[in-house]
This record gives sequence, structure tokens and C-alpha cells, in this order.
Amino acid sequence: MTQSVRISTDIDLAAEVLLAGGLVGMPTETVYGLAALAVSEEAVKKVFDTKGRPYNHPLIIHVSSIDEALKWGTFDDNAIKLGIAFWPGPLTLLLPRTPQVPDWVTGGRNTVAIRIPDHEMTLEFLRRVNSGVVAPSANKFGKVSPTTPQHVIDDLGDSVDLVLDGGSCTIGVESTIVECIDAHTQILRHGAVIQHDIEQLLGHSIAGPHGESRAPGMLESHYAPDAQVTLFASQLDANSASIKLKSDGINSCVLFYEDPSVYAQRLYKDLRQADIDGMKVVCAVLPAAGGLGDAVRERLIKAAAR
Repeated sequence: MTQSVRISTDIDLAAEVLLAGGLVGMPTETVYGLAALAVSEEAVKKVFDTKGRPYNHPLIIHVSSIDEALKWGTFDDNAIKLGIAFWPGPLTLLLPRTPQVPDWVTGGRNTVAIRIPDHEMTLEFLRRVNSGVVAPSANKFGKVSPTTPQHVIDDLGDSVDLVLDGGSCTIGVESTIVECIDAHTQILRHGAVIQHDIEQLLGHSIAGPHGESRAPGMLESHYAPDAQVTLFASQLDANSASIKLKSDGINSCVLFYEDPSVYAQRLYKDLRQADIDGMKVVCAVLPAAGGLGDAVRERLIKAAAR
């Protein structure tokens, strides 16, 4: 099958492929996902195998409505407030699972991650599928996430049956994950739904990521290009380090944007471009903490930890 056939805007075709047990590169506002029917053990296994992802690493179920989400997860009051306020959007809720959720989605855990993406094409795709869809990032496990259809093809090639072309992702980093269990809330992964807004909505402070890995993106090392990512507190320090590396014959570049939203949107594209350009070191400047800067900082720290 040629690349021109594998990248398509045909939502009906994408739904047909998925319902037949195939894998679809699915656009969202955050990153492209590798979509499979959640109730199909064979299809979900193909997702793990295609990505090289450990079978015990849980997946996020994507649905088109809160009514559908209620079939998969048990919502406490905090979860209901968050879902109403931020869905569709870049928020994933980690909840106690219902009996409908199969073990192959959760890695055998008693919790499930659920999201309603804010992407019109994908919402229509999910409505036509009319069932939960797992969709981890459509790339090899631990590597840089894809934000365009071409990134999916570059990473996974013929392992994907079709890529639904929804354009470039508008946010560029994965969703915020909030654990809501037994009236306890905790951010497990930072994203575009920021901690301040969550705390304002719930009326109390909540903890940031810590504890055992129990949701996507919690591993110490993740999001890594082939180039070594080295972190700096200022652009001046990063520029100086890059100049020194180049003088030593080591290809390097500086990565930084003043605006955290631009930084988030460009982050994965620029890390991929660094590899294309043969960079050995990316001198990345950590943005200021707070807001979307927390999400960018988190990705850079994990990228540098490989």
C-alpha cells in the first residue's frame, strides 16, 4: 500500500479499518495516537507490539462523550467536575475501572485512564466507531511523540493500516493526567490543562507527579530523540555550551522559545529535526515553572534522562 493511500481524511474508511481490527494513526489536539479497538485483545496487542511497549504499561481509552466515559470508569465528585469543565480537551482522568474494561488495556490494574479529545475529526471518528479506542502516541515506545501524519509514517511505516490526516497537532504535548480515586486527586502528568486551573476548579491544592508509575508518561526516561538532550537554566548558558561543542567538532543546537505554548507546539518537531540534521547534542533551555511550562519542563527532563 502506498503512502498516499495510507494517509487519508476519510473518516468512514478509518472507522472501517479500526472495526476490522486494524491500527489507525489518530489525530488529536495533543499528539497523534496509535488507535485500536479497546475491546479487541488482538488489536490492542498489535499496538503494544508495534510500539515495543511493555504489556503492563496502561493505555488511555478515548471516547466521544461523558456518557460513554461513564461506561468505562467510576467517577467521584472531583472527576465529574473535571470532566464537565475540561472535556473535550487535553485532560485524561485516571479512575477506578468498571467491569467493562479488559485487563489488556490496564496492564491488569484496577484503574483506567479515559479522555475525550478536542479534535472534531477524531470526535466524529470515535462516534462512528461507537466504542472505546486506545490510542497511545503513534511512535516507538520512549521516543519522541508524533505531531503530524508524516511523523507517524516515519516512525511506524507499514505497521499502521491507515493514518487519519487531521493536520498538525495544535498543542503538541500529551494530555494532563489527573488521578481521581477515593476523593484523592493528584496530577500524574502535566499538560495543557494546567495545575492552577485544576486547583481553582476543585477549590484545593493538589500534588504533582510522584509515586510508582501507574499512568502513561510516568517513567523516568521518555520522549527521547537519538541526540543527547542536555538541560540549561538560561539561553546564554545553552548558547555557550553549544558554541563549545561545535568548536570540539560535535554537532549541536539550542532549543528554546520564550512563549511556553509555542515551546510545547514546537518541542517534538524540533527534537525530530535535530535528529534529521545529525545533531549529537540538543542544548535545551528549561522554561520557567508554572502553567504550560511545567509540561515542557517535564518532557525535557525525561528526554534528558535516557
